[in-house]
Amino acid sequence: MINPARLHSDLSRLARETDMFMATAESLSDDEMTAASLCEGWTRADVIAHIAWNGRALVKLIDWSVTGQEQQLYASPEARAEEISALAALPRQELLGSVRESAEYFADQAQRLTGDLAAEEVHLHGKQIPATSIVALRVAEVIVHHHDLDTAWTIEEADPDSVLNAIEAAVRTMRAKGAPGMTLVTEERDEWVIGDGSLHVSSDREGLLEWLARGATANVEADGPLPTLPAW
Repeated sequence: MINPARLHSDLSRLARETDMFMATAESLSDDEMTAASLCEGWTRADVIAHIAWNGRALVKLIDWSVTGQEQQLYASPEARAEEISALAALPRQELLGSVRESAEYFADQAQRLTGDLAAEEVHLHGKQIPATSIVALRVAEVIVHHHDLDTAWTIEEADPDSVLNAIEAAVRTMRAKGAPGMTLVTEERDEWVIGDGSLHVSSDREGLLEWLARGATANVEADGPLPTLPAW
């Protein structure tokens, strides 16, 4: 189970990040919604739709952890893409309403994590996720995709612990997808080892997240050539 005090803290941070995401999304005009995002092939509306879809999908991981019965987030990659496209095509206010509703639903369902858990770990795209980190995973989704909207908002505006959640989620992806061996070090003295840890990469947390999530290299340093990373 998650300690109730920790869950309250995690959900409070999630509410803060979601409020900032919503403020950005609500500021976009219809034309700005259809502009390209930092997610290849996705418009800003697609990114916002993904956040709406993701809030409901991650509840299935909560179900899995509480009941012990394995859950699939979606039937197939094609089905996931179709659901997100359908949401993105909604009128602007309906899409924004869907994001709010999914955020409220996830936060409500997350309260179940304070009870006994039948599964201490769940699986997502080949990654093992501690059940106690499901809320942190949602935090990571919100701030990375807020960055993807490519507006005046920057990752520096996120809570430091939220950025840490996102880096840890990205590191799980790198390990699961067999990224080249790296030791990742931040100015804040965090360290993660992937594979044999042979390449030393350093940055502040925000710069490291931008590289791991979207390949931005401007704020990272390494003692060798930076590799092309698996998709986050």
